[in-house]
Amino acid sequence: MTRRGLLGGTFDPIHVGHLDVAEAARRALSLDRILVVPARVPPHRRPPVASAAHRFAMVALAVANRRGLLASDVEMDSDGPSYTTATLDRMAARGDDPASLFLVTGADAFREIDTWMGYPQLLDRCHFVVVSRPGCAAPALRAALPHLADRMIDTPPAPNSGPAIVLVDAPTAPVSSTDVRRRLAAGEPIDGLVPDAVAAHISRHRLYASAREGQA
Repeated sequence: MTRRGLLGGTFDPIHVGHLDVAEAARRALSLDRILVVPARVPPHRRPPVASAAHRFAMVALAVANRRGLLASDVEMDSDGPSYTTATLDRMAARGDDPASLFLVTGADAFREIDTWMGYPQLLDRCHFVVVSRPGCAAPALRAALPHLADRMIDTPPAPNSGPAIVLVDAPTAPVSSTDVRRRLAAGEPIDGLVPDAVAAHISRHRLYASAREGQA
């Protein structure tokens, strides 16, 4: 059976930190594939600066030559906010069993899991893979979220086990989409912050040249 991960986000734009999270999860769990899913209408934040079409294009460019990563358009036809629980519903409608998926996220995002739509039932729908981000190490979540500590593990879950929260402590690049947009708006270089193909797409379409900053 194919072991698949799911990494969702706004990706406004996708950057090397996002890719580091995906790669760390893929290696730690021996996942065959990780679907990278841009949200058409992201929840919990102001509207994206780039359109859904541009954000999907940048994700596709970013993962084009990366083994085991694939851009997914499952959220591109969504009218409402791309809540994780709704994404799992759409995956199920396409024939995927959410219980067999590994939902990948950064530790900084998972720290706010109590605010996610569908919590706490969401935690019973699939495995979570939580990867360290700068300033938020995955193992520290045991102390930050003590009510979930007994569900957190440091090794891959046993076959056919119930949904778990797998903590992956791996280095990921200290970059955010907010910083990338700020640099572009200020005319500063973004070398090394996004894949070269993404940087070329941004330049070609003059994205973010006059962005007003919101949240990452």
